[in-house]
Amino acid sequence: MEGKDFMERLKSEVSKAVVGKEEVLELLTIALLSEGHVLIEGIPGVAKTTIAKAFSRAIGLSFSRIQLTPDLLPADIIGTVYYDQKSGEWRTKKGPVFANVVLADELNRAQPKTQSALLEAMQEGQVTIEGVSYELPKPFMVVATMNPLEHEGVYVLPEAQLDRFLLKVEVGFPSRDEEISLLRRKSLGDFSDVNPVVTHEELVNFIVDSRGVEVSDEVIGYIYSLISSTRTDERLLFGASPRAGEHLLFASKASAFIDGRDYVIPDDVKRVFIPVLGHRLILRAEYELEGVKPRDVLEEILKETEVPV
Repeated sequence: MEGKDFMERLKSEVSKAVVGKEEVLELLTIALLSEGHVLIEGIPGVAKTTIAKAFSRAIGLSFSRIQLTPDLLPADIIGTVYYDQKSGEWRTKKGPVFANVVLADELNRAQPKTQSALLEAMQEGQVTIEGVSYELPKPFMVVATMNPLEHEGVYVLPEAQLDRFLLKVEVGFPSRDEEISLLRRKSLGDFSDVNPVVTHEELVNFIVDSRGVEVSDEVIGYIYSLISSTRTDERLLFGASPRAGEHLLFASKASAFIDGRDYVIPDDVKRVFIPVLGHRLILRAEYELEGVKPRDVLEEILKETEVPV
């Protein structure tokens, strides 16, 4: 029950700064426990940055924010080597990527060369500055935001980078009750600072415990059936990779953990299936022109795939 208690405390604490968005918070936690990264997509003003900052404060980890722009260079993210005239020595200045939680705001505004600077960090947990490798803090998590409506002054994210994100989370408008509550609380000034609900040591133990959640052969077979169905669907240019299957497995384990179970059930797989695969699949042009979305295909696959008892 540790995982469930942790999730409830986290929701309670983050609610001091954020109204609603519990599903987004759960997915962020699943990604953290899976040691993965998250891409948050939504129009400006729907609290993408606020959620990421409140989440990092609640888990007590170091946090940095990178506002990505077209003129940003890789060295501005990972760091650089400079000559210190006072000491007469070459020194290394580490960039903002050296934090537990890195918020990469408006990732698609950065030029491809700068976007690729994050690839090594996201995949290897390290960066290379002037030929020297430096390990990043653990746990390490990139939370990138992206505005889906802008098409000028932005760069398309390459598939190789999209595949590094464990989950893609879509943040939309709040419900009527949530927005009224938000306005009321803003009027009264009823927002307060978020404090850590877990120590670094406890969090590391939670990550280990999440990986230790058991998965039956039947559920593993179910995961494979879902993944393989994307490879035979005529609407998709290509299907999900084995890495996508691994991410689906780890995210399912984390889902079970935050629900207070030490075993995965099919509902855990269903819960994370679309967030894990939605950003990795490319539709064939003729279906895209017809208005079909990857989410539509994935929802059909979920309905048609036999669920183990």
